[in-house]
Amino acid sequence: MTDLLDILANPAYWIAVLRIATPLVLGTLGVLLCERAGVLNLGIEGIMVAGAFAGWLAVYAGWPLWVGVGVAALAGALFGLLHALLTVGLALSQHVAGLGITLLATALAYYGYRVSFPKVSEPPTIAPFAPMDWLPVPILNAQTPLTLLALALVPLLAWLLYRTPAGLALRMVGENPQAAESQGVSVAAMRTAAIVAGSALMGVAGSFLTLSAFNAFFFNMVNGRGWICVALVVFASWRPGKALLGALLFAVFDALQLRLQQSGDALLPYQLYLMLPYALSILALVLVARKAAYPQALMKPYRKGER
Repeated sequence: MTDLLDILANPAYWIAVLRIATPLVLGTLGVLLCERAGVLNLGIEGIMVAGAFAGWLAVYAGWPLWVGVGVAALAGALFGLLHALLTVGLALSQHVAGLGITLLATALAYYGYRVSFPKVSEPPTIAPFAPMDWLPVPILNAQTPLTLLALALVPLLAWLLYRTPAGLALRMVGENPQAAESQGVSVAAMRTAAIVAGSALMGVAGSFLTLSAFNAFFFNMVNGRGWICVALVVFASWRPGKALLGALLFAVFDALQLRLQQSGDALLPYQLYLMLPYALSILALVLVARKAAYPQALMKPYRKGER
């Protein structure tokens, strides 16, 4: 108990929590945007890998860090456009299309890495984003600008969804596309825009790993974060504010298990500590998901003129 209290009282622990939560926040907002429009995007895992590689490669080639973030967003948007073509344009299965995007994006990123660096024994490195030590806010001043961007996007997306005509149209498309179409809203255009924008956020989430958390690209670095984001959207009941809380909750558990392993006097096998954030997140998901009001048209293909 004393070790646990010492961990929780250490500012370095909360710095790590916010750092771990950042890609989850960005990815969860991307999934939320897609699902609010009625489209499940299981391509997030691969899109994050592609964004991580594309952004890092751009910076390694000599471009500024923010250009790397833009390249990652563009890579995500392109895969999102492909996903929209398959699920909105052709009305194919959203599950199958999403998993296909994940496999394609991951394979292309790994292939691109092997082609670009065929003879390296260690991953090449870049100079990542520096902490914002000029900020007068404790904990936040140890983060990089991408963390600040992720936090700023939460109220921005909430404002977009609940305070603008575009947000109302997007939510209507996800709830009742027939009604939206009758009001002059193009369901196909709205869903496509949401998927492309959401996938761009997923690409930025991946770029955080290579341009901020680490300084290199390596295989399996996304490590299931995309799937966690899909679950966090359900936990958040498709609301941006609760999505932030869910990402922070998972990060609290993840950072805690890392420190419990490092404490040196742990009595439990390390595998149990690795399992801790996932098990507690599943428990939280089960408790909350029962009351979650999901978009009524989620995963339902829409063809204009059909009832």
